[in-house]
Amino acid sequence: MAQSHVIAGEGLTQAQPKIRTIGLADLTDALARGWDDFRAMPSHAVFLCLIYPIVGFVMFRLALGANVLPLLFPLAAGFALIGPLAALGLYEMSRRREQGLDVSWKHALDVFRSPSLGAIIALGLLLVAIFLVWIAVAQAIYVASFGYAPAASMPDFVNQVLTTPAGWTLAIVGNGIGFLFAVLVLTLGVVSFPLLLDRDVGVATAVLTSVRAVLANPFTMAVWGLIVAALLLLGSLPAFIGLAVVMPVLGHATWHLYRKVVEPDGRDPTFRAPKPREQRHAADFPAALFPSRRKDPA
Repeated sequence: MAQSHVIAGEGLTQAQPKIRTIGLADLTDALARGWDDFRAMPSHAVFLCLIYPIVGFVMFRLALGANVLPLLFPLAAGFALIGPLAALGLYEMSRRREQGLDVSWKHALDVFRSPSLGAIIALGLLLVAIFLVWIAVAQAIYVASFGYAPAASMPDFVNQVLTTPAGWTLAIVGNGIGFLFAVLVLTLGVVSFPLLLDRDVGVATAVLTSVRAVLANPFTMAVWGLIVAALLLLGSLPAFIGLAVVMPVLGHATWHLYRKVVEPDGRDPTFRAPKPREQRHAADFPAALFPSRRKDPA
């Protein structure tokens, strides 16, 4: 039963979300709204995305002393592959602000109380698996181009990539395959995570809706992917510090992009509000641990 809920959500007979056709002006508006959310909730956004500069700094240090230098760029590019998962708290904050609800930082963790949590975890694991496959493929491309010899230093590695046939092969093949990974993740995740936060639809419907959104707006979604890639590249310089701003802006903007692409279902937008917990007393322990032993509240 739990597994079927993760896949199908509330039920197999529910109507599929309706997709709108959007244009470049909608992308601009989504980015503007994302920036506005970031300005209104900067402490929350920085709190959620502080891990990115930290991870980037750690990777940079590792690259100086270990044979992970060739993977530094693939690791940085991989942020785009796990970005939809990492931005969950940002989607939730934009959702709450949109509805006029309290937007204190603690509510970013409300995603863990979502009815779609199982589906969110399943889709998140899929993105993590894609990220790990990408890193393995990037490593294989480097080995095929340069062998197992480690790069001596950053300047030496950059010189090899820019001035040798093996380096050109590495850059062309690596970027080409990385582009395919990025297209895959964009197609699977551009609206799937926001949809799961907004409605209890299950993984299957969320992914299918994301694919339909891309197919209905191929040019606009391609431009969105380029915008995301360009901003992530700028945010990665220097040492990924800029991601502390770029990631929250993109996260908030993605929520507003979802609102433009997927039509509302007409439900009460606060349907996800958690139910009040049953009041318990110390005298009920340990019987309260077993649902069948609890008293009927009626």
